[in-house]
Amino acid sequence: MAEEKPAEKETPKKEEEKEDDMMASEEIYMTSGAHIGTRQKTADIKDFIYKVRNDGLYIIDVKKTDERIKTAAKLISKYNPEDILVVSVRQYGQKPIKILAEHTGIQVLDGRFRPGTLTNPSAKGFLEPELLILTDPLADVQALHEAKNIGIPVVGLCDTNNEIKCLDFVIPTNNKGRRALALVYWLLARAILKEQGKIKSFDSFKPTVEDFEAEI
Repeated sequence: MAEEKPAEKETPKKEEEKEDDMMASEEIYMTSGAHIGTRQKTADIKDFIYKVRNDGLYIIDVKKTDERIKTAAKLISKYNPEDILVVSVRQYGQKPIKILAEHTGIQVLDGRFRPGTLTNPSAKGFLEPELLILTDPLADVQALHEAKNIGIPVVGLCDTNNEIKCLDFVIPTNNKGRRALALVYWLLARAILKEQGKIKSFDSFKPTVEDFEAEI
């Protein structure tokens, strides 16, 4: 009997530690709609899909979303913020990336992406980033093509209908929802600052998800 007690205590402890590893609870991800995909599924994204609902919507595995945000933050933190560019043609991604930029120093380009921004030195607003972050590889396809032309790595927020073959790193998430984009960029901002040693814990980051959320 005495030998069984440590085993009984050890198992729930491991489960608690595993849950604590997530930057946000599954409930928070679900409330934001980060798990809600589309009714389309590409072969590229199948490993990030948890299930398909009765109404045909594919559901993203938010545990993998969480893991990928943490890994992306480690990658992003290896670059100088001024050498990183985050873009969003989608309206609901524009405020979140601007707030991300305010807190991390990353360059931001919201709204229309002018052709030649990364490839034509004589173009108005020409930029030379070393790393590109895309809110949606479909909507931000011009930026994606130019990044691949100049040979810089690309991180992309990917929904179930996205292809990932031109991306170097994927964060699986609903990349169209207002609240979902606010949550992902909020989490990313916290994780980047923690990786850089600018905050000691996630609780030290005072802005809220609502601060990142686009107006309706």
